[in-house]
Amino acid sequence: MDPLNRTWTPSLSFLLAGFTAPRTLRPLAFLGTLCIYVLTLAGNLFIIVLVRADAALSTPMYFFLSVLSFLELWYVSTTVPMLLHTWLYGPSLIPAAACFIQLYVFHSLGMTECYLLGVMALDRYLAICRPLHYHALMSRKVRLWLAGATWGAGFSAALVPAGLTASLPFCRKEVAHYFCDLAPLMRLTCVDTGWHARVCIVVIGTINICNLVLILGLYGAILRAVLKLPSAASQAKAFSTCSSHMTVVALFFGSAFVVYVGSAGSHAENTDKRIALVYTLLTPFLNPIIYTLRNKEVKGAVRRVTQRIRAMLKGP
Repeated sequence: MDPLNRTWTPSLSFLLAGFTAPRTLRPLAFLGTLCIYVLTLAGNLFIIVLVRADAALSTPMYFFLSVLSFLELWYVSTTVPMLLHTWLYGPSLIPAAACFIQLYVFHSLGMTECYLLGVMALDRYLAICRPLHYHALMSRKVRLWLAGATWGAGFSAALVPAGLTASLPFCRKEVAHYFCDLAPLMRLTCVDTGWHARVCIVVIGTINICNLVLILGLYGAILRAVLKLPSAASQAKAFSTCSSHMTVVALFFGSAFVVYVGSAGSHAENTDKRIALVYTLLTPFLNPIIYTLRNKEVKGAVRRVTQRIRAMLKGP
C-alpha cells in the first residue's frame, strides 16, 4: 500500500478503531463513559469554584489543587469526546491535522501534570519541613510563576514526540485506539520507527523519572520530619495532607510508566487501550474524590459557601 499523501487536504484522515464490543453493549458503554465524563467535569469545576469562593482555601496547597483541576478539565476533554463518538458510531474518521493536534495537546497536558505533581510535592515539603518560611517561600508571585512554569515546560517538551510522529510517512490509516497516541500511530508507518520511539521514550521517560525521583525525595524528607513530631495527632494531621497527593501520584505515574516507559507500547494493542482508560478517564474522575472525601477543610468550606448561598436566596 502506498504511503498516505502528506499534503494537507480535507481527505487526509485516520480511522480511530475504538474498542471492539457487541453492538448491544455499546449504548451501555456510552452511557457509563458519559456519566463518568460529566461527573469528572462537575467534580473538577466544583474544586475550582470552591477554592475561589472560600477565603480559608486561599493557601498555596489549594491554589495548586485548583490548577490541577483546571488541567484535568482539558485533559479529559482531549480524548473522551472521541471515545464517546466511537461508542456510538463505531470506528470514526479524524483528519490527520486534528489527530496530530490531539496527540500534541494530550502529551502537553500529561507532561504539565507530571511537573505540577512535583510542584505540589515541593509545596507539601515546604509546609511541613520549613513552616516558619513557608508563606514567604510560597508567596502569590512564586505560586503563579511555578504554575506558569509547569505549563510552559509541559507544552515545550511535548513538541518533540508530537513533532517526530507527525513527520513520519504513513502506509495505513486505521489507528488501533480511541485517540491519537504515539505507539498506535507509529505502528502505521512505512519505515522503521526504532530511532523515533527511543527519542520519545528518552524525553517522556526522563521527565517522568526526574519528577518521580523529586517527589519521592521530598516525601522521604517529609516522612523523616513527621516522625520527629512530638504527638501522634500532629503526625496524623501531617500525613493526611500528603496521603491524597501520594495516591494521585501512584495512579498517574504507575499507568504512565506501563504505557510509555516500561515497555514502550510493545504490549498488545488492547492492553494499551485498557491502560489508557486509567489515565485518560479514571484518574481525572478520581482526583476530586481523593482530594475532598476525607478533607475537613474542604467540608468546612462547603458548609460556609452553602450557608452564604442560602442567606443570599433568603434575601434581606
